[in-house]
Amino acid sequence: MQAKTHRLIGHAPSEGIGAKSVCFSGSRPRRLFVLSPANVRSVRGNLLFGESGQSALWQRLRNGRVPVGEIFSFISGLYFRGKLAYARAFANAPAGVPGIVLITSSAGLVSPDRLVTLEDLREMTTGRVDASDSGYRIPLESDARLLCEKMGSHCEVVLLGSIATPKYIDPLLGVFRERLMFPGEFVGRGDMSRGGLLLRCVREQTELTYVPVLGATLHGARPSRLPQPARRSASADRRSHR
Repeated sequence: MQAKTHRLIGHAPSEGIGAKSVCFSGSRPRRLFVLSPANVRSVRGNLLFGESGQSALWQRLRNGRVPVGEIFSFISGLYFRGKLAYARAFANAPAGVPGIVLITSSAGLVSPDRLVTLEDLREMTTGRVDASDSGYRIPLESDARLLCEKMGSHCEVVLLGSIATPKYIDPLLGVFRERLMFPGEFVGRGDMSRGGLLLRCVREQTELTYVPVLGATLHGARPSRLPQPARRSASADRRSHR
């Protein structure tokens, strides 16, 4: 298990966890993001594993390697795209520590930039995302402990994923304890609303409010809908292209 863990969270230029994540100066709080996985058993997930897919991504997976983050974005759509864009915008991990890691169902934590073949993808997504499943929980906890050792005592871990079920909270909370955080604005929102909120934060360069998972209220009333972005007038568009 230790050998597998080191393979997964090494720092090779193209495949290490968080190899392309952005880190800011020490004046900002040290913070890394853990992203929940896409559901590979969804309709869009089945499009990648089938034998007659027509998408460009299907073709690329059969002829080479594709970043895991791109694959999960294809499968999950708005929600995962929002999580990944937000994490890339605001990650501020200590030197030598990944700013972004993705949870997988059977391969622990991996980088969104890790390049995988179709067979690699099958292998890392064969398990059940269930806190009672040792095939999922043991690799996740092993990688989380290694990450905890590397990041030191002055770095927060923000989970961008469901905080209303034990499937992510239980394994991660046992390792990171009071340093495991989540966006308070997630409470009461569905996946689409969260994805839209995250993308809006990226556009406006505004971070959410992070709340400790330990002792937090994880359920709440549904918040009001996000306001629609202001639409530009046709005359304004013409002026911008002059």
